Amino acid sequence: QVQLVESGGGLVQAGGSLRLSCAASGRTFSRYTMAWFRQAPGKEREFVAAITPIRWRADGTHYADSVKGRFTISRDNAKNTVSLQMNSLKPEDTAVYYCAGDPRSSDLMGTQAPYDYWGQGTQVTVST
Repeated sequence: QVQLVESGGGLVQAGGSLRLSCAASGRTFSRYTMAWFRQAPGKEREFVAAITPIRWRADGTHYADSVKGRFTISRDNAKNTVSLQMNSLKPEDTAVYYCAGDPRSSDLMGTQAPYDYWGQGTQVTVST
């Protein structure tokens, strides 16, 4: 069983930056595809970014078009953490952000189905 705990959310002005972190328990973290999803009020949960196990692909990061060039996902397997650096934040980035883990590293990383493990979420609010 893997537990994921997010941190780093908060309130920031438009144009500002935040860094989210997700701490994972378990010894097989390095084999997982890890991702961030978000859910705004009244909207469905949507994919933000994913990062595959390092050994699988030379470029293991994938982003939603809405965050490409502004957000960066990274992982530290030694510390069992995955992070999301968010720059140039916009009010439309306001949402609860969730960390998720896929133990099979499916190719369907932009969908929720492959992710067996989810954190409790952390609120990000971007003011105008």
